[in-house]
Amino acid sequence: MNLRGIEIRGVVDQHTRYILTPEVLTFLGELERRFGAIRRNLLQKRQEVQININRGITPEFSNLGTRIRESSWKCLPVPSEIQDRRVEITGPPERKMVINALNSGARVFMADFEDANCPSWFNSIHGQINMIDANKRTISFTSPDGKQYSLNKEVAVLFVRPRGWHLDEEHLYVDGLPMSGSLFDFGVYLFHNHQILKNRGSSPYFYLPKLESHLEARLWNDVFVFSQHYLGIPIGTIKATVLIETILASFEMDEILYELKDHSAGLNCGRWDYIFSFIKKFQNYPKFVLPDRAKVTMTSPFMDAYVKLLIYTCHKRGVHAMGGMAAQIPIKNNKQANDAAMEKVRLDKLREVKAGHDGTWVAHPALIPIAMEQFNLNMKTPNQIHFIPPTPNYSAVEDALLQAPAVAPGDITDEGVRSNIVVGIEYLRAWVEGNGCVPIHNLMEDAATAEISRSQIWQWIKHGAKLPNGNVIDMGYYSRVFNEEVSKLSQLHQNSSSLRTATRIFNDLIVSPQFIDFLTPACYQAVLQRENRSGGAKL
Repeated sequence: MNLRGIEIRGVVDQHTRYILTPEVLTFLGELERRFGAIRRNLLQKRQEVQININRGITPEFSNLGTRIRESSWKCLPVPSEIQDRRVEITGPPERKMVINALNSGARVFMADFEDANCPSWFNSIHGQINMIDANKRTISFTSPDGKQYSLNKEVAVLFVRPRGWHLDEEHLYVDGLPMSGSLFDFGVYLFHNHQILKNRGSSPYFYLPKLESHLEARLWNDVFVFSQHYLGIPIGTIKATVLIETILASFEMDEILYELKDHSAGLNCGRWDYIFSFIKKFQNYPKFVLPDRAKVTMTSPFMDAYVKLLIYTCHKRGVHAMGGMAAQIPIKNNKQANDAAMEKVRLDKLREVKAGHDGTWVAHPALIPIAMEQFNLNMKTPNQIHFIPPTPNYSAVEDALLQAPAVAPGDITDEGVRSNIVVGIEYLRAWVEGNGCVPIHNLMEDAATAEISRSQIWQWIKHGAKLPNGNVIDMGYYSRVFNEEVSKLSQLHQNSSSLRTATRIFNDLIVSPQFIDFLTPACYQAVLQRENRSGGAKL
């Protein structure tokens, strides 16, 4: 074992020792030393691409990918237990949540160590414990009121989403640098669970977030191959679905599948992050200004084009094309509003199954029957991979992917600005307190929707978007509305230090002259400071 240069900077208690055994730490060290520098180089490439976009070089389908797009290769078939993925539910790896999600009736539960999870040391370590217990089928929970939770006989298949390539794990350093959050989440889960899953006739399944290029997919594939060799697992055992949630990835879907073809379980329409990416990547261009978040729908030109291309690409290569997240949650005190919200879910899932998707996502168990009904009525086979749409005109698709919806007078509103401020601050407040998945205004908000909220305000200010009354959204208007909404929140959360922290972080994101790529790193630093104050400093 080579533990030299590996330093744990979180609390080392019995739970940490259970998860981070010397063998696991040795494996994590190998992952970081082999792939950490490649990851950092790829992140630098992201910055270079953004500089080019800011200078006027918009994305296009690469000529280098033409051979891959025009060849007839296919990905390896996915295992039988994940042939039918018609409804998937997602949520953080919190113990009670894991049990309820596995019991929910969904085909798949994605335990999310990324957008729905705050990576506090407690959440990271205990989330991994929960994964082990779930795979062993021994997981249980007793609530403070004495209610018992345990697994049903039939449960959903477990997928795990590690953090994106851009995030560090500040609680574990290798050779003086923080470890990749992606490699930490992936490595710990795989090491502890691969044999448990094999004994059950199952496999390790993952969702891969925030990829921006096929090179980033290649890195994941290299990690998979190395890890399988290291642990004595047959190549191709690991299966991963890539979330297409960046505009750049939509131009490389074939190439991404090609890089992962022995390990691919398809692609997913990560709709909320995709909208955020659209704003972020085209931050300098007024023609890409978007209307209020609620008005950006899957029928918007750039969203519709991306969905159609994803379904075609996946089915041509023999893998699943998964639909997007329904973020609605039940509205218990207003039947009329609840009925309207559920009808939106029904129509959204009907659109997805009719378009050719093989499954879809929901954020709340109450939505599962609605989504399941639409897929059961309209998809009589385990999936629709056999349905391959006509070959697209890539030149037309390229134009459509870059076609923002027209913003009519009244599409950007005072209500939309205020809602974005409240959602952004409330989410950040909860995140700093350790909760990465928060119900706000009858929607389940995670990091992706919070990113839309803050990036829209930044975009509207930068390009002088106008309200229905003709007033310009400038820094003066924003400051006034911001102060008004913060005052209301302060009454709701009196003497809350986390609200003050969230308010500062949110405002810093908006007033920054340069667009800040992600909101989570600043929040992560606040979480680390909170841990240090409570005795979670380096041991």
